[in-house]
Amino acid sequence: MSAIDGAVAPASAKQMLQHVVSHMVGAVDRAAFVETPFWHLEMTDVFPADLYLRMRAAMPEAREYRALKGRNNVNIQADGTATRIKIDLYPEYIRHLPDEKRGVWSLVGKALHAVELRDAFMRRLAPGLERRFGSDFMKVGMYPVPMLTRDVAGYKIGFHTDTKWKGITVQFYLPEDDSINHIGTRFAERKPDGRFENSHRMSFSPNTGYAFAVGTDTWHAVDTVGPEVRTRDSILHTYFVDNTATLKIRNRSKRAANFVMNEVRHVGR
Repeated sequence: MSAIDGAVAPASAKQMLQHVVSHMVGAVDRAAFVETPFWHLEMTDVFPADLYLRMRAAMPEAREYRALKGRNNVNIQADGTATRIKIDLYPEYIRHLPDEKRGVWSLVGKALHAVELRDAFMRRLAPGLERRFGSDFMKVGMYPVPMLTRDVAGYKIGFHTDTKWKGITVQFYLPEDDSINHIGTRFAERKPDGRFENSHRMSFSPNTGYAFAVGTDTWHAVDTVGPEVRTRDSILHTYFVDNTATLKIRNRSKRAANFVMNEVRHVGR
């Protein structure tokens, strides 16, 4: 049995994790650094190919997610269903998945929490981080919050720059093939009169992704997901600024509160 599938010797599990982390760090290191319409990375071959196939095979059922309501419940439709749902890739959430899926997502979650991966993103996104935090940006604490998300028809989000609580925004695309590559995230430049120009759309292609240091110019959006899309699967991997006692308490309190809500949901099922 492989490390990805579940029960393995600790040494094998550790070696598998290191292999995945090293592969992902390599993907960040070789990613294209694109300067327009704002500084960002465009990644390919993010996960090892065999792991990506297992991730696709281990996609949870809709009932295993919970609603990601969004600000002012923007992702909740009139009938009460959500256009975006999520599973936080923390051990306390993954434990509810069936055995054959838990091993895969446990490995992915651990890799996303790796310090080496965080440092790779910070090195590659140095221009944006230095502009915001100064020359000592590598010393700024960053708290990883990875979420497996699923969008369905009707999901959309207008141009926004992301909240100041976030330091780095990352998204990994997880489609089965290139048949829905037209629903990738759009990046744009905002002109003084409020118009958005120089729009650039990421291709929603398998095992790809993007990353940027959150700033006042990082405008991005997702057009309305159409009925031709069954699921828009991705991992939203956010690094929250974590460099003061107040922020440390906030970040960990949110994790604890989400855990409680998730447990209540499972008890009620």
